Amino acid sequence: MKLNNLPEAFVQAAPLLQKIEEAGFEAYFVGGSVRDTILNQPIHDVDIATSAFPAEVKALFPRTIDIGIEHGTVLVLWEQEQYEITTFRTEAAYQDFRRPDKVDFVRSLQEDLKRRDFTINALALQKDGQIIDLFDGLVDLDNQVLRAVGNPQERFHEDALRMMRGVRFVSQLGFELEARTFLAIQENHALLAKISVERVMIEFVKMLLGTHRNQALKAFVATECYQYCPGLRPYGEALLRMADLPALPLIKEEAAWVLLLDQLHLNAHEVRPFLKAWKCSNACIRQVQAGYQFLLMRKASDWTDSTLYQAGMTTIELVESLLPFIGQDGCLNDVEARYQALPIHQLQDLAVNGRDLLRAFDRPSGPWLKDVLQQLEASVVKRDIANQQEALLLFAQAYLEHAEKSQPKAK
Repeated sequence: MKLNNLPEAFVQAAPLLQKIEEAGFEAYFVGGSVRDTILNQPIHDVDIATSAFPAEVKALFPRTIDIGIEHGTVLVLWEQEQYEITTFRTEAAYQDFRRPDKVDFVRSLQEDLKRRDFTINALALQKDGQIIDLFDGLVDLDNQVLRAVGNPQERFHEDALRMMRGVRFVSQLGFELEARTFLAIQENHALLAKISVERVMIEFVKMLLGTHRNQALKAFVATECYQYCPGLRPYGEALLRMADLPALPLIKEEAAWVLLLDQLHLNAHEVRPFLKAWKCSNACIRQVQAGYQFLLMRKASDWTDSTLYQAGMTTIELVESLLPFIGQDGCLNDVEARYQALPIHQLQDLAVNGRDLLRAFDRPSGPWLKDVLQQLEASVVKRDIANQQEALLLFAQAYLEHAEKSQPKAK
């Protein structure tokens, strides 16, 4: 098979292949970019594999960085771009199911391609558009099948993360796992315990964001991979419930986590430990906690001025985007207009601040200051008072006087 009209990313990188070939070596585009080009999908990173050893690659190009030279990878800086060029290699046994004990550089493209995970990822592309397919990857692309290269047991023992990658590709491509590949994942799913949570999480999030998420979730449960993902062991039925939700796109990672939490029916105090176990960032955790809190509120009632103010626009957008998944209509435009019409959007928008209060009431700083500011903030949001300095100071004075009268008198 030969591709015509190669994507611009390949055209721009073709001079690197030309230079390597002129030096007497082989060089090909490999990996996901080749697969996605055949599928007429956008490509991202362009990876190059070569028979040239790392030192030979470095001798050909004036600007290089050793980013993984022990595994044969050299980063080449070319014009305004950068490319990872990796030497053909074979790998010895994988004692930890993650990393090879030994990497040997070879001159054979076939030896390099046969260590890859799935046939659709074991394609090589020449600079002229000719596809090299040694493992029937093109047939599997046509049949929309995910098949491990060679013996699937060996592939998943080499790197157990490949099982999660398989489920992720189901989500992104809508392909089916080939029978032997599916059984090998099912039999070896416990090996995921050997993989770092961070690596598993990357694949899991990509799975949740994929176009064919529901199909992938069913495979995720059927292969039992979920049992070795943080906090999911008791939730097979919940994951299948999620697989029955409308097949609408999820754009943001935070939205995926919030929807998952809603299907798991976690309590508010369980959310942070669950996300920490997945090694989510603190920023992500904060956004997901807020999104989950207000999604539960929104499922029960409409927004009020107070809840709009507390949530903020980022959380409002997240919550409204998830309502169609649970059978409710989102009204983002209307809600956004209501939010924009609020008298203030943050405490700093008040027409008075702490310094103003200290000057007006000649009191030492103390807890009363925060208390008064909170009362002013809530009253302005609810439109009980106007956000004007004079009105706010009068309200503060009345509030302080009332508070003093309400205090029990000393005996």
